[in-house]
Amino acid sequence: MPTAPISKPTVIIVDDDPGIREAISSLVRSVGFQPKLMASVDEFLQSGPPGGPSCLVLDVRLPGRSGLDLQRELADRHVQLPIVFITGHGDIPMSVQAMKGGAIEFLTKPVRDQDLLDAIQLGLTRDGARLEAEKLTAEMRSRFETLTAREREVMAGVVAGRLNKQIAGDLGISEITVKVHRGQVMRKMKASSVPDLARMADKLKAAGANL
Repeated sequence: MPTAPISKPTVIIVDDDPGIREAISSLVRSVGFQPKLMASVDEFLQSGPPGGPSCLVLDVRLPGRSGLDLQRELADRHVQLPIVFITGHGDIPMSVQAMKGGAIEFLTKPVRDQDLLDAIQLGLTRDGARLEAEKLTAEMRSRFETLTAREREVMAGVVAGRLNKQIAGDLGISEITVKVHRGQVMRKMKASSVPDLARMADKLKAAGANL
């Protein structure tokens, strides 16, 4: 069965200076990343999200809304996109605000290539890990959706540390029936052990599943 193509890591560059956009574009291309160039916050907001791991290289001062405005807006929208700020007019309060907002780095122009690449690599690594975690959670949730209502009740009892006999008493069913449902839960959830199932339950609850 053919595997889906792996998306190239994307570096989104938002800067109103075309020379800087092109320079950073050449730099990220040289290490195998895909650049996406934009001149303003509005242009960025109108574009669709990239398919794979991404990092945003963002100028602080832009025409219209600033880079810090965009950082706040992304936070309000719960969009988790690693941001590397670059600026020709940085000051300490600005950099503190950016870093408190979760920025990877705050670099002053002219930016050293290696410093920028190191920050971008960190951002892409973090975003790749986030996407992988989201994918695993989605797969786990999909498996959880295949459980019947009774199997979910048994799963809740198992991860709460209840014995089969206790779960049977809680649900008004026989202990043998509990064992059958428990086996189905372990198989459907692909859990290797009860602690493994408990970890899955914690992740599902954190993702908003009704367990």
